[in-house]
Amino acid sequence: MKKSYYDLINQTLELPTEEFTIKNNFLEFHGIPLINLIKNYGSPLKFTYLPKISQNIKKAKKWFQKAININQYNNKYTYCYCTKSSHFYFILEEVLKNNISIETSYAYDIEIVKNLYKKGKTNKNIEIICNGFKTKNYINNISYLINNGFYNIIPILDNFDELEQLSLTINSPFKLGIRIASEEEPKFEFYTSRLGIRCKDIIFFYMNKIKNNPKIELRMLHFFVNTGIKDTDYYWNELFKCLHVYAKLKKIEPKLDILNIGGGFPIKTSISFTYNYEYMVNEIIYRIKKFCQEENISVPHIYTEFGSYTVGESSGIIYKILGQKRQNDREKWNIIDSSFMTTLPDTWAINKRFIMMAINRWNDSYERVFLGGLTCDSDDYYNSEQHINAIHLPCYRKDSPLYIGFFNTGAYQDTISGYNGVHHCLIPQPIHILINHNDNEKNNLVYKIFRKTQTPEEILNILGY
Repeated sequence: MKKSYYDLINQTLELPTEEFTIKNNFLEFHGIPLINLIKNYGSPLKFTYLPKISQNIKKAKKWFQKAININQYNNKYTYCYCTKSSHFYFILEEVLKNNISIETSYAYDIEIVKNLYKKGKTNKNIEIICNGFKTKNYINNISYLINNGFYNIIPILDNFDELEQLSLTINSPFKLGIRIASEEEPKFEFYTSRLGIRCKDIIFFYMNKIKNNPKIELRMLHFFVNTGIKDTDYYWNELFKCLHVYAKLKKIEPKLDILNIGGGFPIKTSISFTYNYEYMVNEIIYRIKKFCQEENISVPHIYTEFGSYTVGESSGIIYKILGQKRQNDREKWNIIDSSFMTTLPDTWAINKRFIMMAINRWNDSYERVFLGGLTCDSDDYYNSEQHINAIHLPCYRKDSPLYIGFFNTGAYQDTISGYNGVHHCLIPQPIHILINHNDNEKNNLVYKIFRKTQTPEEILNILGY
């Protein structure tokens, strides 16, 4: 007797989990009956489960507070949301329920802040960390906020020229941060990140341009490793380089009291995902405290800027298998009713992995397949290398529709491919559903259509027809 698809998945993933359960042969995600979503809204279908955002924020806050208590760390922790991961209004509204700060990267992010303030979703006490290269428009927007009473704005210098531009346009004393340019891993084509200021230049720059300027209060040193927070020699070496700069600056600038270690918490990308968040947080706090004791300086207020971790695990997308093509003796291609290049661009751009499972037919036998999109582009596929080992799904049958889901897709995909614009081969943007709990009945789910599927008329209008 052949094993069922359920037997196959259960070898790696012991169901039920925090996210996934199987009921009546159908997959559920955080208690959401996905087959009902399909019946009500069709496919392809994108959904966002908003409560997951707050859940992850609260988890991280809990881990850091626990580590602070265990290590008797005599300072605080602040959680920032990195807006570039997802700029949607419903994301920012959910994020801001959790008393956190936000991090921006471009001038138009500030327009979002202005909009949220006008709608009463935030106030002038909101703390904003302004990262990224500062264009004239970005400088003006940052200055506008500070000049209009948003005093918890900390622009982070990405290069030397930004300091003078900020000083000329901001009318009052203001807080400032400096970003350290970290060294990249050997796999990169370059040695040092283009973002930030080189370690060896920071002290000299501070002494000549900041120290005696009464208008500027240096409060934050910013550090970020592109490959994320990992228990590797590379990560710890870069952290200690940053700490050495922090210690030197702290000894000549007592007001410096914030160390921003950036983002980098991973999210689940496969059903076999393992990462000890609590251990890593405790190790970071422990090592920073130990270093500061050795340098005889007070420990810094720790900031993080989590983007993917905040929103990534809140979303998913559902496809229908339209048909199967057998191209040779070994390769079976299941064709989805959309395009990976349109809806999951990271799958072809950087070989990003996502959790992928069938929605229905869990009791059926399975087969090994490849997944292809609708475009006439050879890159529009999702393969075994991205998925770890082979892709297995319930056997294709013309008389029994098969639906599959990709999960934890909430970060970057929409901003990379473009949202409701023109896509490769004119594949339309799918319908997007927001899912939340009823305020009065937490066990009841509320569904709201954020965007309907793009129509031919909308796409032709963009193209000028």
